[in-house]
Amino acid sequence: MKPQRIEIFGVPVDCITMDEAVDFAESMVKGQHACAILAVNPEKVVRAQQDKSLLAQLRNTVLVIPDGIGVVFAARFLGFSCTERVPGSELMPLLCQRAALKGYRVFLFGASPDVILRTVQVLQQRFTGLKIVGAQHGYVKEDDMPAMISKINAAQADLLFVALGSPKQEVWIARYLPELKVKVCQGVGGTFDVIAGRVKRAPLLFRAIHLEWFYRLLSQPSRIFRQTALPMFAYQVLKSKFTRRSVQQPTFSVPTASVSRSRSDSGKSDHQSEKAA
Repeated sequence: MKPQRIEIFGVPVDCITMDEAVDFAESMVKGQHACAILAVNPEKVVRAQQDKSLLAQLRNTVLVIPDGIGVVFAARFLGFSCTERVPGSELMPLLCQRAALKGYRVFLFGASPDVILRTVQVLQQRFTGLKIVGAQHGYVKEDDMPAMISKINAAQADLLFVALGSPKQEVWIARYLPELKVKVCQGVGGTFDVIAGRVKRAPLLFRAIHLEWFYRLLSQPSRIFRQTALPMFAYQVLKSKFTRRSVQQPTFSVPTASVSRSRSDSGKSDHQSEKAA
């Protein structure tokens, strides 16, 4: 079943639980076309309002998960039935678990050479029987990208996880998804770094009280410049709530798989890994 899609300030997000996201992704694996899974948080909402190509891509993406708790709170505050956060960093391991159980083939792309190797080791130790049919670090030159796409297709992967950081991974997916023979392509940001143990995820206490973003800011002060989008997002939410404008129930449904393969007008990426928001 397709999830309910809403818009927050014109930016789409699917109201879906984690279990539903895993099941929906598996239905995509059983489909005929390559589909993308992208994440939305407050920072990306603000960016998409300013970046028409990113906004178009999100609207054409089959599954847009509510990755940031700020998006979930905003949806609830504005009267939508978005009940649960679906972090991409948690969805990916669950998809790997499902892949191990069902025999789906997995390809990993992104992060640094040492991180990608460690990620492969950890995932195979964690999920017995997981078929990782290929892994490639994110330092791939533009001239080498056709060979990279051929490598992914030759591996006959069902699921491709792209960890180039945002917005580079969105640019990459928009450009190359039409050429890929995978069934599911998820942008996972800095998830490989977490799996490999390079970056610590917030303790359970911070996650339980929805302050994981604050923990990441404390551990990575350089993120302060990216977090400037949060006050802007909060202002928009409050303004929309009290003026009862800007956000309306959408009339469109989740795009079909064929729509997800359309190209966007995104530019080229240098394909180096960065940590995601």
